[in-house]
Amino acid sequence: MTDSLKRASRIVVKVGSSLVTNDGRGLDADAVSNWCRQLAVLASQGREVVMVSSGAIAEGMKRLGWTTRPKQLHELQAAAAVGQMGLAQMYESKLREHGIGSAQVLLTHADLADRERYLNARSTLLTLLGLKVIPVINENDTVVNDEIKFGDNDTLGALVANLIEADALIILTDQAGLYSEDPRKSTTARFIHQAIAGDPALEKMAGGAGTSIGRGGMITKILAAKRAASSGASTIITWGREPDVLIRLCAGEAIGTALSAQTPKMTARKQWMVDHLKLRGSVTIDVGAALKIRESGKSLLPIGIVDVDGEFHRGDVIAVLDPTGCEVARGLANYASSEARLIARKPSGEFERILGFSGEPEMIHRDNLVLL
Repeated sequence: MTDSLKRASRIVVKVGSSLVTNDGRGLDADAVSNWCRQLAVLASQGREVVMVSSGAIAEGMKRLGWTTRPKQLHELQAAAAVGQMGLAQMYESKLREHGIGSAQVLLTHADLADRERYLNARSTLLTLLGLKVIPVINENDTVVNDEIKFGDNDTLGALVANLIEADALIILTDQAGLYSEDPRKSTTARFIHQAIAGDPALEKMAGGAGTSIGRGGMITKILAAKRAASSGASTIITWGREPDVLIRLCAGEAIGTALSAQTPKMTARKQWMVDHLKLRGSVTIDVGAALKIRESGKSLLPIGIVDVDGEFHRGDVIAVLDPTGCEVARGLANYASSEARLIARKPSGEFERILGFSGEPEMIHRDNLVLL
């Protein structure tokens, strides 16, 4: 893991609200300045770095004089709008002190759920990195609601790592890393120095809903590492105020909890399909079709479909469920849900008679299908 970070050329750094805002007391200029100095060092080493920063709502609360996090959506959005101004200004000024350009990028789930917007976001970020500019990314809290939120910036950090095919995700938090148990409650808690991302045992160790300032917790970081690992990015979870933590990590020093990815990088298109948090629908397939997909990587034919759920269009990403309801794959649908219901359990030779036109023989072509 230490060697992989030394070799990492593209890194996503995520920092939480409690660190950015000094536990909700407002933007911590010294802390942000310290991270920006370290980002500048990494950039001088030829590394491409993206910063995913929480803190807009917490900063907005401080500027508005609110001492408790509001529950009303419109108040949260107002706080985000006010706080985002200060957050962007802070990063811009601190990076400029080191001769580094910055860019503010606000994303929503819809940006990564829509194929065209996903590609636009990817192209923009890669262009900024090519221009030696550090993108500072946050969720666009002023326009999202609970139905379309990423939910926390740990998830956003993992999705950005997948989006740009990063080598590593570094999550800076107010904890040293992951423990086997809550060290505040158990004297037998042991620190987890290294593990495999996605190991189910890690989720059992983590828990809790985070602080009154941030929405995340250790469990969201463990799940983010699992998501990032699906595209080959390893994750480090560590204390954000550790001296020169970014520089030391990238020099190969072991700090915090290292969660190693065990899977090779996927193509951008297939990763986009995996990263859909909300799908428009699903198809349930029979045992034979599930076996062909799992073991032979075959395309999904309509004759293997036994049920269609939801309303989707051609080109939408849909889930593929086995007879037990377990998601085995997802991919781009060649037919809308209304058409899929008509041709389910039918051979391709009957499509023209049923639909009035002759389309592709596959419901999902193997090139547009990713196994889970």
